[in-house]
Amino acid sequence: MPTRLNVLLDKIKDLEDELVDELQKQEAFSYDIIKRRIHFEEKVSIRHKEYAKQLFIYITDAKIKHILSVPFIWICIVPVALTDITISIYQEVCFPIYGIPKVKRQDYIVFDRQYLNYLNIIEKINCGYCSYVNGLFGYMQEIAGRTEQFWCPIKHAKRIKSLHSRYQKFIDYGDAETYRAKVEITRHDFKDLE
Repeated sequence: MPTRLNVLLDKIKDLEDELVDELQKQEAFSYDIIKRRIHFEEKVSIRHKEYAKQLFIYITDAKIKHILSVPFIWICIVPVALTDITISIYQEVCFPIYGIPKVKRQDYIVFDRQYLNYLNIIEKINCGYCSYVNGLFGYMQEIAGRTEQFWCPIKHAKRIKSLHSRYQKFIDYGDAETYRAKVEITRHDFKDLE
C-alpha cells in the first residue's frame, strides 16, 4: 500500500509533467519541429529579423559591469566541459555494469535558440552556452540520481531543497527492515524508464 509520501511524490511528478507539457505549448508562434530542427513560417522568420538588435548597438548598449563579467562567465566552460566528459565516460563504462538504463543526453542538452532570427550572434552564442550548461546539470543530476538509486536508495532524514527523478523509489530513512528486504529490488527498479 502506497504511503502518503509516495502518493504526494506521484502527484508532484504528474504535476511536473503537466507543467512541462503546458510550457511546451507554443500555439501562438508558427513553427514546426522536423528532424529536431525548428522551422518558422517565412513571414514569421522575416518579422523576427526586424526585432534583431544590431551587433554594434547591442555592444554599445551593454553595461560596463556586464562586459567586465564576461571572462568570469566563460572561464567556467573549461571545468564544465571536463565534467561533461567525465560524467559521460562514467555512464558509458559503469551503467552497463550495474544494469542501469543510460540517460539520453539529447533529453537534457537542447540547442534550438539559434533558429531565432530576433537574436543577434552574441545573443545566440550566450543562449547556446546557457542551454549547454543548464542542460548538462540536468543530465548530470539524472545520472547521479540513477547512481544513487543503485548504491544508496535511502531517503534523507533532513529536508532537501530539490528532489531528483529517482528519489520517490528510495526506502524511508531509518527503515532497516525494509532496506534489507528490498534494497536489491530498489536498486534495479527502472521499469518506469522503459
